[in-house]
Amino acid sequence: MPERIIIDPRICNGQPIVRGTRITVKTVVEFLAAGDTFEEVLMEFPSLTREDVTACIVYAAHHS
Repeated sequence: MPERIIIDPRICNGQPIVRGTRITVKTVVEFLAAGDTFEEVLMEFPSLTREDVTACIVYAAHHS
């Protein structure tokens, strides 16, 4: 997962983010928890891939 999710204290106060973006894992998971589908998340954040969204779910599951 380090290839998709990173933690950099200089970006978003060190929150886990999708590599190459300023989109936090928390943001993606919150959209999904609110009922958005994968497709809706991908439309909202066009820089993300399906694999990025999956990585966010996996990361959140292992770090909750």
